[in-house]
Amino acid sequence: MRKLIGVAATALFLISFATTTASADPAKGHKLYLKKLKKPCGINGAKMAAKHTQDEWEELRDSGKLEDEIKKICPLVKDVKDKYLDDLFDFFYEYGSDSGNVPSC
Repeated sequence: MRKLIGVAATALFLISFATTTASADPAKGHKLYLKKLKKPCGINGAKMAAKHTQDEWEELRDSGKLEDEIKKICPLVKDVKDKYLDDLFDFFYEYGSDSGNVPSC
């Protein structure tokens, strides 16, 4: 019985850990923007996110054109890894021009 409870507790821990790391995060997107895109873009994150409304950012992500839009706004950016796109989207969406939020970039 004790072994069964230990296995169940371990499984719950692993499942909760996996679900939190799999979700995108605006704070992580903010860090990624600062580290990977701020210098080649030449603008801070607030100006980048304000290029579009939240709906426009969502439409770009849903149509698969988010990376293309980043490259359009920031021509010096060569590639954006797919694993970064969800977090960058969350950052851009959170601070879109119509959100009323302002990041501290």
